[in-house]
Amino acid sequence: MTLLHREDAGAVAHLTMTAPERLNALSDGMLAELQAAFDALKKDRAIRAVILSGAGKAFCAGHDLKEMQAGRQSEDGGASYFDDLFRRCSTMMQTIREMPQPVIAQVHGIATAAGCQLVASCDLAVAAEGTRFGVNGVNIGLFCSTPMVALSRNVPTKQAFEMLVTGEFADATRAREIGLVNRVVPPEALAGETRALAETVASKLGSAVKIGKQAFYKQGEMPLGAAYDFTGAAMVENMLDRDTAEGISAFIEKRAPDWRQ
Repeated sequence: MTLLHREDAGAVAHLTMTAPERLNALSDGMLAELQAAFDALKKDRAIRAVILSGAGKAFCAGHDLKEMQAGRQSEDGGASYFDDLFRRCSTMMQTIREMPQPVIAQVHGIATAAGCQLVASCDLAVAAEGTRFGVNGVNIGLFCSTPMVALSRNVPTKQAFEMLVTGEFADATRAREIGLVNRVVPPEALAGETRALAETVASKLGSAVKIGKQAFYKQGEMPLGAAYDFTGAAMVENMLDRDTAEGISAFIEKRAPDWRQ
């Protein structure tokens, strides 16, 4: 059974996780399908923005705990399975950052544990009012150590650690206040607002956004001087793009650019 549905409209691809009966948990199957979809999108030059959503009443409830418990049946008590699981999940999350297209999480219901990690790993996020976010593994004795990698790169340190160590949920308004999501909208407006954001992103020059997205994340890990050197080189690369030259000429001449994307 397919766990992920892709639908393209113009330059926007919409991926929907379709395991509502399991709250779109990141099962082995779901991880595999997300990885395959992101790998394919990385190479798809016709797509300039990606939306990720969940079917049913939730965005994503994190790892599939029943599968994880079943993994304990091996001779090593599950050590090899758990190591492989978290490596596969981490690879998928990092693939989102490596993609040339911005990925927008369209979030409703709940986004918990690795589901919250998935929101934090996306480049942008739009949430419906009433959505709850949590890295709540500590409530069952499992600290959300891999989810905190993405969370702590979105949210200030003390707020991230409070969520991790208390297991308490943040509502959509709080998630926006601390930087986990960009926008909060009424549930009935969620799909339309996310689509509008995606179409705005997709209307930009794809080669410029690709350069900019890669530079955005890399420079954030550098000292100030190195960051300026790196981003200066990125702007040189961008300026030498034929379509960038055309975009600047079009702006000066007060006309629409003739981009070849």
